[in-house]
Amino acid sequence: MILSDIIALAIVYIYVVAIFIISEKVLKTRPEVSRKFLHIMVGNMIFVMPFFSSVSIMIFGITLPVTIALFFLTEYSPIKIHNSVTESGHALGLFFYALIWTILLFIFPQDKIWIVALAIVALVYGDGFASLIGSKFGKIKFHVYGGEKSLEGSITMFVVVAVVSVFVWMFYLSLGYVLPTFNFWYILAIAAVATICEAISYGGIDNITVPSVTALLYYLVSTMA
Repeated sequence: MILSDIIALAIVYIYVVAIFIISEKVLKTRPEVSRKFLHIMVGNMIFVMPFFSSVSIMIFGITLPVTIALFFLTEYSPIKIHNSVTESGHALGLFFYALIWTILLFIFPQDKIWIVALAIVALVYGDGFASLIGSKFGKIKFHVYGGEKSLEGSITMFVVVAVVSVFVWMFYLSLGYVLPTFNFWYILAIAAVATICEAISYGGIDNITVPSVTALLYYLVSTMA
């Protein structure tokens, strides 16, 4: 581990703690907003990933410890810790969030972390804003496997994933990462698949299915380049 890794770790932990405090204390009267605020803001770590010297530092220094910590905040934990953030949503939602991030970092090497970033975009920004907009403005409801979603939320997810994916693609390209030739149609198609995947996933399981499918599709795109 080099000095830049230590600095990056310190910045990430200070940021995550600050976001969690805001979620738990400032937004505690609105637990659903609090949970989604945490969900979205923690995702900004995709912009820090390129500054670590290896994925192992990110895994063992951040995502794996966070995954373990979040498990102890679920109802399945042998130690009961009451908090408004995880209790406001699906019991394993945030745990799955950190778990899939850890798994993707295990799978993809440092030069392919742009795939991890784009997969997290669908999970963090797409799913996060879909839930917020859908719960507040969703009028056209549909039900899949017992779960209720809205057309407005799904449209929001599609648009957000497509727009933010372009930005993240260009961000990693500007840092020297080798990406496939830019094709906006690929991004639109993957955003659509991610949106459908979210719509048919019940409960917190979309935190696993959406980034997994998105990562697989971007990997296939990279092999075709």
